[in-house]
Amino acid sequence: MRRFGKAIAHPFVVLLYLPIETGETRFGIAAGKSVGKAVARNRAKRILRAAVEAHMPHIQPGFDCILIARPAILKTNSTHLKVILA
Repeated sequence: MRRFGKAIAHPFVVLLYLPIETGETRFGIAAGKSVGKAVARNRAKRILRAAVEAHMPHIQPGFDCILIARPAILKTNSTHLKVILA
């Protein structure tokens, strides 16, 4: 993914994506240790998951995506992140 895909960076999240031939768009969500301890990483992933689920009907098929949380995501909520991901 990192070698052949494209990346879009934001202060809250990094989006890595790679076009695929067939199938629907799939998302992987990650939060590294830079986000914080396990509780903080899990909260960051929950926030990202909620934002992605709200946009899934509008996302075109044919991509593999990875969303990587950054530490600043803990200072926001899923409503604000939904606007950013739109």
